[in-house]
Amino acid sequence: MKIKIILFFLLLSNVLFAQKVTTSIDSTKKKIGSEFKLTLKTEVDTTAKVTFPKNKTFGRLEVLESYKIDTVKKGSRYELIKKYGLTQFDSGKYLIPSIPVLINGKKVFSDSIQIEIADVKVDTLKQKMYDIKNIIQVDKPIGNWWIYVLILIAIGGIGYLVYYFIKKKQAEPKPEIVIFTSPIEKATTLLLQLETKELWQKGEIKDYYSELTDIARNYIEEEIKIPAMESTTSELIEGLRNAARQKKLKLSNETVENLEKVLKQADLVKFAKSIPVQFEIEEDKKRISSTIVTIHKSIPEIVEEDDELALWNEQQKEKARIEKLKKQKRVRIITTIGIVLGIIVLSLGTLVYIKGFDYLKDNIIGHPTKDLVEGEWIYSDYGNPSVRIETPKVLKRIDAEKVLPKQTMALLKEMQIFQYGSAIDDFYIAVSTTSFKQETQIDLTQAAEGSIKVFEAQGGQNILVKTEDFDTQKGIKGKKAYGTMTMMDKIKGKSTKMYYEILVFSQNNGLQQITVMHREDDKYGKEIMNRVLNSVELQNYSQP
Repeated sequence: MKIKIILFFLLLSNVLFAQKVTTSIDSTKKKIGSEFKLTLKTEVDTTAKVTFPKNKTFGRLEVLESYKIDTVKKGSRYELIKKYGLTQFDSGKYLIPSIPVLINGKKVFSDSIQIEIADVKVDTLKQKMYDIKNIIQVDKPIGNWWIYVLILIAIGGIGYLVYYFIKKKQAEPKPEIVIFTSPIEKATTLLLQLETKELWQKGEIKDYYSELTDIARNYIEEEIKIPAMESTTSELIEGLRNAARQKKLKLSNETVENLEKVLKQADLVKFAKSIPVQFEIEEDKKRISSTIVTIHKSIPEIVEEDDELALWNEQQKEKARIEKLKKQKRVRIITTIGIVLGIIVLSLGTLVYIKGFDYLKDNIIGHPTKDLVEGEWIYSDYGNPSVRIETPKVLKRIDAEKVLPKQTMALLKEMQIFQYGSAIDDFYIAVSTTSFKQETQIDLTQAAEGSIKVFEAQGGQNILVKTEDFDTQKGIKGKKAYGTMTMMDKIKGKSTKMYYEILVFSQNNGLQQITVMHREDDKYGKEIMNRVLNSVELQNYSQP
C-alpha cells in the first residue's frame, strides 16, 4: 500500500511539474528603449506538445524579438527555454502580464513581473547641436510581392498551354470523311481500295479474305436489312434466301451459291489456315463483285422523292450540321473555362496548403482591419481638455447636439465627440470630452455603465462587463471597462460577437472617455486596440 501511495504522489508531482512555467527577467529597471529579456522555462515529457505565444505585445510592452526555443534534455524529459526581447519608449512602471503557454492543449500561465523604465536625462548645454540632415533615399523592402508574381506567371503559363493545345487540336487536319450516297457505291469503292492494298500478294491472305467478306456482308446488311455481320455463313445464306422470297428479289441460285463458296473459302482461310492458290483468290474476288452487282440489280426501284421533299431534307441536314457545330463550340468554351477555373482553384488550394487560409484571406481576398494595421497612422489631439491618441484613421467630429437630448445638453458646458466607424462595423473608435456647467461629482463606474447603455440602445445584447482601475503613463487615474457583447445589425439582420474596452477619466468637473471595439475573433482588431490604448495621453487639466 505504501508503494502504491508513493507511486501516486510521484506521478502527481510529474504532472504538476510538467504544467509549471518558470518566469524570469534579466533586469526589472532599464532606460527608455532598452531591451528587457523575458525568459519562460518549462520542463515536460518528451512526447508533450508545447506552444509559446507569438504576440507582438505583452501588456503595454512591445516585443522586439521572439528568440528561438532552446531545448535541454534532462534524462527522459526536456527543458524548453523561450526568450522574448521587450521594450517601451515611455518612462513609467509597467506590468508584464501572465503569459499563457499551451502544454498538451491546456493553458499554463507564467508569473507577472513589475518593471520600471527610467527617463534618459539629456544635458542640452554640453551636447552639440547639429542641423537636420538631408532626406536619404532608402530602398523599399522587397516584401512578398514576388509570390503573387510567380502565381500569376504560373496561371498565365498554364492558361497559354491550354489555349495552345486547343488551337493546335482545332488546326490539325481531320481525316476526310467520305460520305457514300448508296450501299453499292460504298461496296464498289471499298473493293477497289482493297485491290490497291495488294494484301494477298504480300502473303496476308487471311486479312484479305476478312476484308473481302466484310465488304460483302456489310453491303448485304445495309441494302437488304438482314444481320449479315453477326451471322455465320449458313445463317447468312439462309437469311438471304428468305429476304429474296419476301422482298421478291430476282436472285438466281447460282448467285447465292457463288457467295456461299466465297464465304466458306474465307472460313477455311481464317479458321483452318487454308491457303488458296492465286487463281482461286482472283476467282473469289470476281464472285463477290458479281454477287454485289447482281443483288443491287435485283432490288426493285424506289420512286425518288420529289424536289420539294428533297429540299426539305437538305435543309434539315444543314440545320443539324450547324447545331452540331454550335454544340462543339459551346463544349470547347465550357471546357476552357473549366480548365482555367480549375487552375485558379488549384493555385489557391496550393497557396492555402503552403501559407494557410488566413494568409489567403488576409492577402488575396482582403482584410479590412489588416489594411488599417499596415496603413499610415495619425497621432492627434481631440477635445478639450485634449486626449492625445494614435489612430489608423483621423477621427471625425460628431455634432453632440444631434446625438444627445436637449435636456442633457442643457447640463453641459461643452462636449466634443470624435469617432471612426460605428458600433456595427468591424472596428470602432470613439473619443469624447465633456465639461459640466455646475460642479458635479463624477462616478467613473457610472460613466462606464452609461456607455454600456448606449451600446444596448444601438443593438448590443448579452453584454458582459468587467471593470478595473487604470493608470496612464503620466500617472492619471481612471477606470477601465471591458468585455464582450453580441451586436445586432438590424438593417442586415445579422449579429456579430464584439470585444470592447472603455477608458474613462475625470479631471476638474470634466470627463474624458476613449472607446475601442472590434470583432472578438479579429487578431488585427486586437492589435489595433492595443496600439491605440497604449498611445493614450491626457492633458493634465487643472482649473485656473
